[in-house]
Amino acid sequence: MMWHHATMLRRRVLLAGAPLALPLAAATAATKPSFAAFLARIRAQALAQGLRPQAVDAALRGISFDPSVIQADHHQPEFTLTWAQYRDRTVSATRQAKARAAYAAQSQLAAQIWHRFGVDPRIVTGIWGLESGFGAHTGTMNVVQSLATLVYDGRREAFFHTELLAALRILSDGDVPAGGLRGSWAGALGQPQFLPSVYLKYAVDFDGDGKRDIWTSVPDIFASVANFLHGNGWQSDAPWGQAISLPAGFSQPMGREHRHTLGAWMAAGVRRADGAPFSRADVQGAVLQPDGPGSEAFMVYANFDVIRRYNPSDFYALAVGLLGYAAA
Repeated sequence: MMWHHATMLRRRVLLAGAPLALPLAAATAATKPSFAAFLARIRAQALAQGLRPQAVDAALRGISFDPSVIQADHHQPEFTLTWAQYRDRTVSATRQAKARAAYAAQSQLAAQIWHRFGVDPRIVTGIWGLESGFGAHTGTMNVVQSLATLVYDGRREAFFHTELLAALRILSDGDVPAGGLRGSWAGALGQPQFLPSVYLKYAVDFDGDGKRDIWTSVPDIFASVANFLHGNGWQSDAPWGQAISLPAGFSQPMGREHRHTLGAWMAAGVRRADGAPFSRADVQGAVLQPDGPGSEAFMVYANFDVIRRYNPSDFYALAVGLLGYAAA
């Protein structure tokens, strides 16, 4: 899952699932059902939602409680990186070269994405690069087994219960065969690393084969990411941000919550990175200086916040923007 701070786990849950009859987290050892009984309860809930019995039974058949998933959940590594360190890892010269090659190979698709969704395909390329290394990493875990394990464990039961039922719906809809729903230990799917609920809302069959394939179909992958960004408010006529220069002794409040017109920022001495004034004075923007005084600074716009809907991290959104703009 590259270096993006457990990307999909902190995204907004887009679909609500019915709660379990008895919260497993509150159950004692004496009252907690067996894993088999728990799966039977999940099956009943799935069928009550109208899911196909054959698909649900195929998905639940043979799965077991997976201790490796709980170990991964309880022992997630915590990285304390400066922006400079994070940028070196995510927007390295090698990865920029890969972004240019990947974008060039998909130039016709990029034009189609722009026409259909009004989303900058360079940003889609940046997300593709950070989430899967341009398709190199997609996850190999059985997502139904992983999510069932996480629900049964009970630490974040409601969240993962929603995602488990969403995963079963994907299988019921027939987009993916029972054995093909593979992803991360936390249930993130395919090259975009969509949670199942996000897949249901935003995945797109762009190649017209009748399947929303975010594992192997680059057209579906690009379109699905673009559809997510479009659905979360992407402005087609605006950039995400740009590098800037700050005057010596700059002391204006910074951060996404401090938005002003570029005219106001220019009055405070802010300029483009090349020292030139901004071309428009009426656009609203905010100044970020991720590593503090003396480090590189950025002006970010509304589309920066849309990227953060994918992963609520300033570092992540900056890296996506920089890698995407390096692609072309």
